[in-house]
Amino acid sequence: MTTGTTEAVRRRVRVRGTVQGVGFRPYVHRLATGLALSGFVSNTASGVLIEVEGPADGVEGFCGRLAAEPPPLATVTGVDVEQLPATGADDAFTIRSTDRSPGRTQLPPDTATCADCLRELADPADRRHRHPFATCTHCGPRFTIATGMPYDRAATTMSGFPMCPACAREYGDPGDRRFHAQPVACPDCGPRLRLVPAAGTGIRPARDADALTAARALLADGRIVAVKGLGGYHLACDAADTRAVDALRARKARGGKPFAVMCADLDAVRRLATVSEAECVALTGPHRPIVLLRRRTDSGARPLAPGVCPGSPHLGVMLPYTPVHTLLLGLPGDPPGPRTLVMTSGNRSGEPIVTDDDEALTRLAGLADAWLAHDRVVASPCDDSLLRVRPDGTAQVLRRSRGYVPRPLRLPVPVRPALAAGGDLKNALCVGEGDQAWFGPHIGDMGDLATLEAAGRAEAHLRALTGVTPVLVAADRHPGYHSARLANRRAAELGLGRTVFVQHHHAHIASAMAEHGLDATARVIGVAFDGTGYGDDGSVWGGEILLAGYSGYRRFAHLAPAPLPGGDAGVANPCRLALARLWAAGLPWDTDLPSVAACSPGELAVLEQQLRSQVACVPTSSMGRLFDAVSSLAGVCHRAGYEAQAALELEAAAASAQGTDSAPDACGYTFGIVTGPGPLRCDPAPVLRAVVADLRRGTPVPVVAARFHHGVARCVREVCRHARRATGLRTVALTGGVFANALLEQTCAGLLDGDGFTVLRHGEVPPNDGGLALGQLMVAAHEPRDPAHARPTPDSASSDETE
Repeated sequence: MTTGTTEAVRRRVRVRGTVQGVGFRPYVHRLATGLALSGFVSNTASGVLIEVEGPADGVEGFCGRLAAEPPPLATVTGVDVEQLPATGADDAFTIRSTDRSPGRTQLPPDTATCADCLRELADPADRRHRHPFATCTHCGPRFTIATGMPYDRAATTMSGFPMCPACAREYGDPGDRRFHAQPVACPDCGPRLRLVPAAGTGIRPARDADALTAARALLADGRIVAVKGLGGYHLACDAADTRAVDALRARKARGGKPFAVMCADLDAVRRLATVSEAECVALTGPHRPIVLLRRRTDSGARPLAPGVCPGSPHLGVMLPYTPVHTLLLGLPGDPPGPRTLVMTSGNRSGEPIVTDDDEALTRLAGLADAWLAHDRVVASPCDDSLLRVRPDGTAQVLRRSRGYVPRPLRLPVPVRPALAAGGDLKNALCVGEGDQAWFGPHIGDMGDLATLEAAGRAEAHLRALTGVTPVLVAADRHPGYHSARLANRRAAELGLGRTVFVQHHHAHIASAMAEHGLDATARVIGVAFDGTGYGDDGSVWGGEILLAGYSGYRRFAHLAPAPLPGGDAGVANPCRLALARLWAAGLPWDTDLPSVAACSPGELAVLEQQLRSQVACVPTSSMGRLFDAVSSLAGVCHRAGYEAQAALELEAAAASAQGTDSAPDACGYTFGIVTGPGPLRCDPAPVLRAVVADLRRGTPVPVVAARFHHGVARCVREVCRHARRATGLRTVALTGGVFANALLEQTCAGLLDGDGFTVLRHGEVPPNDGGLALGQLMVAAHEPRDPAHARPTPDSASSDETE
């Protein structure tokens, strides 16, 4: 075809990225039609295929706008253009059916309800008024309903809901925002809500709109309702109702671990917490994670039940991300009801989130008074994501799941097709191939059969969606990890012969390096602080400074070890950890010390005998355990009801001292730096003596806590200076679960930056074990294919190097 004297050209365009299920084809159709071009667009297993013909300037403009102006949820990672002979066709531009040839495309994550769907939800004149499953190409479920690729309705859990004529018209109209929106439905043809009462409650069952009305009334009446969301069930109750919150905490056996809450809108959030502009963006964005906010304590704050987040200055808050949530919290004109709900994962403590309706009735029996269920199947569990926003406006994701999974991460070094199993705590697996990696959703702690089965299903689902067939399986080096045994089984099933085992802290550092795009030649000073990691010497590591690259590492420095009495039993009793640290430092157990007073005489006697005989006392260099010990020594927390409780409460105490005389350089405690053969040792004995002296002087506990934090940060800076002098390295990676501590991370980063270091901090990849699998993937990718050939070393001068 020609226009005037302009000769027609034809191009074949292949678009890669997140370009399916996001309205990309109708966008292409509108763009081509507006430029009077002919041709077609089609989904393929590799992305989107376009052939376009018309005047050269129109075709060139079309190709340039594909990546520059994509639809809101699309992410274009590549546009390949190939010249074709012009055919002279002048027919209309069309949308063709999916090409099912082999390949790989990217599926978008589940996305919060868009503004257009919310308007329809609240509009009495709209046919989707109060429809609990309103969605379009700009919002709604994707990952949690997809069963395969390419992403078409037949490969989703919506395949069992035939569209009514009205929905079919929208689905087939390129000009409609529901064109090929795979979850499209309406009250006539979509999923159905139902309210199922627990036995003996006297609650009446209900369906559809009546089910929602009844659920709202139950929440207002102080009942606990299991609510089925995108990725599984939540347990919900009125966050202002003390009896309801206490009942939920008791039924779930949650200890003192804080609950997250869901607020109806930003006004409700602002009545509970202070919200910065960056935090507002995180709350209202399409991911809709839980955001950690600073609680308001002034007289204008809306009251919450004390049991929502006991002992914490922070509150985990999210906004509604499905129409069901929006309707539960109420539309304008609805009867009064709770504007803030506790929304905690629908499971018993230590178990995976429940997704199956029949299973929910069994596993949540005794926890919920009623179930607000629906008949759309969840293809993969997906818990809520969690993040905090730093003072500079950057976000640190602490749990990467709904809203982020399965969004790919760009890798700086191509990898063979691989599966990484992650760790046993905060488990999230990862697959990778070429220059991309995909995390699976947060699974949790691998402590029982149900969680292991959930991990296996998550792996199968992720592999089905990404098309990765591993030729390599990686896992943590700990011989007792369930995740490692799972990796061994998978390697055997795939006929791969062996699993590549990766040292825990090396994986943490490699994860930070990969997130920041460091290439295969890069080396860093890796500061890996956490609670537990299997060390090369068989002890428990966790306060490590490694000189590391992807291909190897050297232990440059570490926290001086102390006994860990009783293993997990010791971790649950910070007072015992404090006494073990005092014992290792040669300090007496004087009865005026809070951690000594917290133990009974019998407990003290048993512990003393245990430490003297070294029975069940594995040595540990864990920084996480040192935080626990100081928390008890300062009188903050002696018995931990949930993971990291003592350290979190110590951080909260330290944060409350900001603006006092606890300036970092002037008042931080000083660690001893012990040199000699082998790695440097950071000796906390001087710190412990200073803590004891401060307590006896009557120094306020928040100041003691702040001085400890600043002392750790100063120790990090000092060791990094030693490493720079020894190696010339100037890049420091801060990683491991201890760096979820905002005060410590910020103080370390500030001191290191002021000292001329380049500091790598985690963003979208969690610093804790939730990000471990990415590091395992990167380290395993550098495993030599021929074991007879040694790998490059991070520091050839070292004799203490691990390959």
